[in-house]
Amino acid sequence: MPRKPHTSSQTLLLFTALLADPARWRYGYDLSRQTGLASGTMYPILMRLSAQGLLETAWEPSDEPGRPPRHTYRLTGDGAALARERLAAAAARGTARPATRPALGGGV
Repeated sequence: MPRKPHTSSQTLLLFTALLADPARWRYGYDLSRQTGLASGTMYPILMRLSAQGLLETAWEPSDEPGRPPRHTYRLTGDGAALARERLAAAAARGTARPATRPALGGGV
């Protein structure tokens, strides 16, 4: 049986990270660090979610002269609803994974 769209473990990791604060704009680098996803995996998912109207994207100009603008992302209302639905279904199946990597180094 084929899987439903938006249920890959990588997409679920992104959904969990984005749902942590759905109104906040997130940078790709920030999402990559939080989820542990490589850019070659993460950016195609972000582009697909954006094309489907589940993710808003915007360019944020750099505060530092000479640095390029950065692409930012956040879930739309429909995206947040779908993310919650997919994560709940994964949790019910017992296939949900945590969305963050363990902290590196010592820490408190």
